[in-house]
Amino acid sequence: MKTASRVLLIVGGGVAAYKSLELVRLLAKAGVACEAVLTGAGAQFVTPLSLSALTGKPARSELFDLTEEAKMGHIELSRSADLIVVAPATADLMAKAAAGIAGDLATTTLLATDKPVLMAPAMNVKMWEHPATRRNLAQLKADGVAFIGPDDGEMACGEYGPGRMAEPATIRDAVLAMLKPSGPLKGRRALVTAGPTREPIDPVRYLTNRSSGTQGYAIAAALAALGAEVTLVSGPTALPAPRGVSRVEVEMAEAMLAACEAALPADIAVMTAAVSDWKAASVAPGKLKKGPGEPEPLKLAKTPDILATLAKGPKRPRLLIGFAAETEALEVNAAAKLSSKGCDWIVGNDVTEAGVMGGAENRVTLFSAQGAEPWPRMSKTDVANRLAARIAAALGDQ
Repeated sequence: MKTASRVLLIVGGGVAAYKSLELVRLLAKAGVACEAVLTGAGAQFVTPLSLSALTGKPARSELFDLTEEAKMGHIELSRSADLIVVAPATADLMAKAAAGIAGDLATTTLLATDKPVLMAPAMNVKMWEHPATRRNLAQLKADGVAFIGPDDGEMACGEYGPGRMAEPATIRDAVLAMLKPSGPLKGRRALVTAGPTREPIDPVRYLTNRSSGTQGYAIAAALAALGAEVTLVSGPTALPAPRGVSRVEVEMAEAMLAACEAALPADIAVMTAAVSDWKAASVAPGKLKKGPGEPEPLKLAKTPDILATLAKGPKRPRLLIGFAAETEALEVNAAAKLSSKGCDWIVGNDVTEAGVMGGAENRVTLFSAQGAEPWPRMSKTDVANRLAARIAAALGDQ
């Protein structure tokens, strides 16, 4: 008989520690057994008794517990779970883990484990944006640590920005995805495009847009978490490649189309990239100089329509999804795009809404033959997870 999955939850010292109690409850409801390590700072926000009551096991906190350490308890802790979750992952915990410091039970367990680690950061926005934290984040990702969040929002200190710990339900979903030996999209091939394209005018100037690539990268990660083999064709961004995703970097629309066609056949294609509709009709061989009088008008030519090309091609993906970033008449324009492009779904959003273009949140509407389905504003990670789940359900029904 298969035993239940086991998670070791490390609770760091932050106001968000109270969310760890709800996380334990949600995991238990999903059939996942939890054991908790409570840091000294974490115990200032939640009690060992509350964690013990929810997990059904004593919450551990002391490295030099003679009863446990007679059996090398920290080694047993680090190896007995299927996954270690750090929630909240404070700036202090991240720094110590990145540096390999093992000064208490939590950090010693992290250093001794050979199991996957998922961190849910929570800290003040300035701490999250500090160069030291960014270095620690990069190091931990390079070491194979997975991350969920943080989200944008109001902090306990009254400031606003990225740093809020992801909601317990979002963390639960990430945990379940990591615990699954295979997901509902196992055996499926997915193609995702993300980011902007750059169309050169001369050797130093180009036409582009404000896309950060965040939504497309999140969708690629969400599909991979459900077991899909994902190829991410990305325009220029500053984002690291998601875990388990094969990234192909391109710059111009023609190169993006070629990379997409090379990635076929695919069961799923999600065309998130903000492809420039226009390019210079001819690229100047040298830098265009400012001279007296008005410059010559810039002549433009259309770039290839990647979504329509894939829809009409011989290797059309089974489920083809486009994105429509609009500044007005979202429902009219997205519905027209759904019809004209020949795709199955359109995910439309109004990019004039504050914080959407280049930000961490999105408000989208899913358009299909069944009509328009507005989704509430949420993090781009949550949009990606919801869309990936909808894709898995749609393919499962076919």
